[in-house]
Amino acid sequence: MKITVIGAGAWGTALANLLAENGHETLLWAYEPDVVDSVNTQSENRRFLTGVPLHQSLRATPSLQMACAAAELIIYASPSHVLREVANQAARWVPPAVPLVVATKGIERGPLSLMTDVVAEETPGRPVVALSGPSFALEVASHLPTAIVAASKDADAARLTQQTLSTSAFRVYTQTDVTGVELGGALKNVMAVATGISDGLQLGFNARAALITRGLAEMTRLGVKLGADAATFAGLAGIGDLVLTCTGSLSRNRSVGIEIGRGATLAEVLQGRDTVAEGVTTTESARALAELHGIDMPIVRAVHRVLFERQPARWALVELMTRDLREEND
Repeated sequence: MKITVIGAGAWGTALANLLAENGHETLLWAYEPDVVDSVNTQSENRRFLTGVPLHQSLRATPSLQMACAAAELIIYASPSHVLREVANQAARWVPPAVPLVVATKGIERGPLSLMTDVVAEETPGRPVVALSGPSFALEVASHLPTAIVAASKDADAARLTQQTLSTSAFRVYTQTDVTGVELGGALKNVMAVATGISDGLQLGFNARAALITRGLAEMTRLGVKLGADAATFAGLAGIGDLVLTCTGSLSRNRSVGIEIGRGATLAEVLQGRDTVAEGVTTTESARALAELHGIDMPIVRAVHRVLFERQPARWALVELMTRDLREEND
């Protein structure tokens, strides 16, 4: 197939490389000219996936028209805060009926839209698939075993995504609960910031386990309110991605939390970073979404206070531990 990946960060590059290795004619759209040059002349994304050799057939382009016009499948992997703009710019060149796979994780600021909704609104009339699950880009590019989920209301589009991406080291399951898969992928980044803060404060493994477990309860509460299936949060896009992002040394969101826990300000942590920690943006959106629907999410509120309201990290976690006692399922 002719496949385009829009967004040449680490995750987009890893997916594009996987597709090229699977024998697909793969084109990677990159915003950064140096990334285009690096991929085309050195078969490496030296900015975002340094040291990983890319398949010789993988090509990059700065032109959305060239990237989209002949594509038979398009995968969006741009950061959440620019996805709508990128999708809008690309829409005029997207062929009719082409399946659109959304590998971006997040909740849009302002409208509080899920990423598949953003792409569907900007490019209507095409089947849309959410791609999520526990998957560090470096490990995928290194052919380490990975399992993720392709969720769509269009069963054919989900199966096509599954068949196109799957390898002996990259297993794709299908799902119909798009909302649950999307929320799992977005909200786990906020919980990873929280566990990173705890680790930065050296509060121990007990605290980390409590934050992961109670974080999952918050994610599930909001998801069910928005129409998701609670069982989805017990799967790869829920607990699977949550555990990976909260404990893995490659987690950008956890690393942001660690630095905050050690005393750095958010501005200091983000200064000079090429890569995006989606949990920072999603914290604001998740807090707004919870308030809009009347869902109690104390960990999300605590992370918001630390990141955006200058509350000392240790105070925020102490407040979590001293909330009114209640039943676990409450």
